[in-house]
Amino acid sequence: MNKLSKVNTVLGTIPVEELGFVAIHEHIGYGMPGSELDTKWWKAPEVRYEETVPKLRKFHEYGGGTFVDATGICNGRDIPYYQSLSEKTGVNIIACTGFVGGDTALPHFAQASVDYLTKVFIHEITVGITGSGAKAGIIKVGVSRGGRMTELDKRIYRAAARAAVATGVPVMTHLAIDAEPAIAIFQEEGLDLDRVLFGHVDDGVNHAQTPTERILEVGGRLGFDTFGYETELPDPPFWARPRKDRMDHFLRTLAAGHVDKVLASADANCSPLGWPGVKGHTINYIFEVLIPDLQRNDIDEETINQIFVDNAHDFLAMQA
Repeated sequence: MNKLSKVNTVLGTIPVEELGFVAIHEHIGYGMPGSELDTKWWKAPEVRYEETVPKLRKFHEYGGGTFVDATGICNGRDIPYYQSLSEKTGVNIIACTGFVGGDTALPHFAQASVDYLTKVFIHEITVGITGSGAKAGIIKVGVSRGGRMTELDKRIYRAAARAAVATGVPVMTHLAIDAEPAIAIFQEEGLDLDRVLFGHVDDGVNHAQTPTERILEVGGRLGFDTFGYETELPDPPFWARPRKDRMDHFLRTLAAGHVDKVLASADANCSPLGWPGVKGHTINYIFEVLIPDLQRNDIDEETINQIFVDNAHDFLAMQA
């Protein structure tokens, strides 16, 4: 397939060169289905803006160009809100279709066939999402809680593969610990594994069980996308990992010659939905901590640019 130099954002389809520096796996606001109805967690729109706009503006001031929102259907995805945020801050926002995992899909989708889900994904990529006119630029899939792909997960992965082949947009995964069924599905459906970003290969719970060598062997990409979730935080989440441990993992992967196969991000929530979030962790960890850490470890600007610009552009560009 040939690469097209364009990408769908919430404000329209743009040339890939306009993406600039890319945070490949982030969240405007992520929550489990129904959390928006819980009065304990409900937030007025102005509160959400107050929590989110300063973070995006700072990201833009640092040199950030594009925010890939990895919040799937049923988890708080709000396209008109994203459009407003993009207009206010100058940050490109790429929305996804798909699901964080089968266990986050509401019954309407959980009971659907592969054919139906494929049509949903293709519609959101080629026509638009919920009447907004905005088209999805990436497909999200994921492994449900428990660490093994469920039958629903497999249906979603197969539908995602078919939609990716039909539209040319890439796929990103939530977790990569049960990679063999995913690899088999993608290969059966004729999806080049270079079009798949296997996410959270660096997280504190599952990194040791994630078959990164196998993913690289079949041509997949690795998402080191939980930077900043550190055990050193005042109240670290269960998936936290010592800062040096994660950095050493990343540096080993680069040193092994896989620079062209890695992407990095912070997986931060600008304004969490239905949970308090992780205090002290934002998208700007990338500029404030991660990049200085890389520089201190003798990673040059060319390599940093490749990870956050070249690799991201190559991955996100639609294929014909």
